[in-house]
Amino acid sequence: MTGLDRTQTPKTRPMPHKRGGIVACLDIGTSKIACMIARLRPSAPSEALRDRTHAVELIGYSQIQSRGMKAGAVIDLAECEQAVRQAVGLAEKMAKVRVESVLLSVSGGRLSGQLVEAAADIRGGAVTPADVSRVTSTGMRHATGEGRTVLHALPVGYTLDGVKGIRDPRGMVAHQFGVDMNVVTCEATVARNLMLAVERCHINVEAMAASPYVAGLSVLTDDEADLGAAVVEMGAGTTTIAVYSGGRFVHAAGFAVGGQHITMDLARGLSATIADAERIKTLYGTVITGGSDSRELMSVPTAGDEQDLPQIVSRATIANIVKHRAEEVFEMVRDKLKDSPFASEPNGRVVLSGGASQLTGLVELGTQILGRPVRVGRPLGFGRLPNEAKNAAFAVPAGLLVYPQYVHHEHVEPRHTRQQVKTGTGGYFGKVGRWLREGF
Repeated sequence: MTGLDRTQTPKTRPMPHKRGGIVACLDIGTSKIACMIARLRPSAPSEALRDRTHAVELIGYSQIQSRGMKAGAVIDLAECEQAVRQAVGLAEKMAKVRVESVLLSVSGGRLSGQLVEAAADIRGGAVTPADVSRVTSTGMRHATGEGRTVLHALPVGYTLDGVKGIRDPRGMVAHQFGVDMNVVTCEATVARNLMLAVERCHINVEAMAASPYVAGLSVLTDDEADLGAAVVEMGAGTTTIAVYSGGRFVHAAGFAVGGQHITMDLARGLSATIADAERIKTLYGTVITGGSDSRELMSVPTAGDEQDLPQIVSRATIANIVKHRAEEVFEMVRDKLKDSPFASEPNGRVVLSGGASQLTGLVELGTQILGRPVRVGRPLGFGRLPNEAKNAAFAVPAGLLVYPQYVHHEHVEPRHTRQQVKTGTGGYFGKVGRWLREGF
């Protein structure tokens, strides 16, 4: 076994253009787990989504409260496993199919993207697919730090003898060939334990993908990706970012602050239980304060002794607590975007997704702090989505269903193990649980 075998999380087969199939996905978040099962059918591309080769028809889905998770990472394996079983079981029942493998999102583990350049001399004069793979592998290994694993290795552009902007170098003649690539990594332990929770349910993890990237596949139009856009996936325990430029995914970042922090701020600020604080956030969560809010009062049960009288708070008090944390999140997003290629996209738009993006007034606050146009994204180009799955909270699982149509853009490390040579199971499509075992 070589050190290479551990650098990359499992990758799925690209979806053949003329064939359909059934795809299942799992989005194991800090506050909710969503499972979706869909039938993919070959279809003509639409005007706004030219890269999509298949129509997605949802046949089963579930959404339950998450357990055993914090900041996008597993903190209690048994609890998480039970929740995954429940979510998959409910979706299977609705779809009337049995799930054997899933596509899995990753939002924790300090997601980060790095633009890497790698180059090599061409031996035969013309660039071959083997040359592309060799140079891309070198770049990918260079970007993978100790204790981290690669989720995506996406070539952004190629160079021939110093000439940049080459889209497809294969067959072209040059002395030196180079690649610029976006290598997205996360902490290997976080990825492995997420995968372990799923594999303990006797379900294969077919591929793992960064949450903000698949959210972008779900909520961005092709024009937005071409002109430059940043997707900010606002979850309960994490906020993650994907930057698109020239139609390509060029950067990723994230931090462990999200909607759950607003809930905890409300619980502390109002001396309420976490459950009451979550309910208040859902019903009255806004970052906009008006003149009448200070006069509009409501009663909040006090955490602790049931004999205690409920306290009376104004709507303005609630809005100020929510706004304070939301401002902090947007300031952190602004700092992350400043350090990314997005800084050079003056007209680039920011698209919000995730459950926490649905707070009232967030678009206006984001526009003010980021100094850019902001909108809330929802899954685009899906046929029959139930009403509750049409909003920003389902951007990631919906994007996972689209993801197999985009896998062919990524570099995949070949896996060679003695077992494969003997049995002829070959390639990276063998049992992905091997990746889990190799890491230890």
